[in-house]
Amino acid sequence: MSTNALELKDLRKNFGKTEIIRGVNLAVAPGERVAVIGPNGAGKSTLFNLISGRFGPTSGEILLNGQAIEHKTPYEINRMGLSRSFQITNIFPKLSVFENLRCAVLWSLGYKYSFLKFLSGLKDANERTDQLLNMIRLDKKRDVLAVNLTYAEQRALEIGVTIAGGSDVILLDEPTAGMSKSETSRFIQLIKEVTVGKTLLTVEHDMGVVFGLADKIAVVVYGEVIAFDTPQAVRANAKVQEAYLGSPVADSQAGAH
Repeated sequence: MSTNALELKDLRKNFGKTEIIRGVNLAVAPGERVAVIGPNGAGKSTLFNLISGRFGPTSGEILLNGQAIEHKTPYEINRMGLSRSFQITNIFPKLSVFENLRCAVLWSLGYKYSFLKFLSGLKDANERTDQLLNMIRLDKKRDVLAVNLTYAEQRALEIGVTIAGGSDVILLDEPTAGMSKSETSRFIQLIKEVTVGKTLLTVEHDMGVVFGLADKIAVVVYGEVIAFDTPQAVRANAKVQEAYLGSPVADSQAGAH
């Protein structure tokens, strides 16, 4: 049995004759925070879609806590302990903040889709929802419709929905995209707080977020992981410098000016 929270083994994905993911190997330990970075078109979003079940791989294995998930549906993977957010905010705009979170909480507490219960009487679900409201700092917006939240608040709500089911592995796809510097700074702290004890993978372009959040960085270039190490080691990696700057020499010369 694998001791890793998430493991990818020779993972490949073709669209027609085009190979997008080309033999990715990655092992993420329980509780690690990993940032997935790479140039546009590197295959980062495709990798997330494979892990979360939106796409099926052409070949290879995906293990979640030692169990194979590469041929399971997104909802099956979610029930096995993996949740994800998306680049585009994905919430119920016409429901209140509280109602959005409670919808996400219900299944994890075993209520499933019951139309015979009054939600107001579900004490455990309501208490858990109130806890989440406080965690994501939207308790003062409890009864506000999600559509009326600011962009940053909507992103915070989506993270609340993502963690509401109690998943141990969380995937966040560009969580700070479109935020101001001050919003981003607050959001990094929020992500750290709500993912304590959980395994986190995040796709991120803002290197300030990457270095402020990640224990390790996985660098994806042309569908391959060319580096997977601590932020300091990745920053000094010649292959990474070449992928981003054209050559490692360019980086050293730039640093000299």
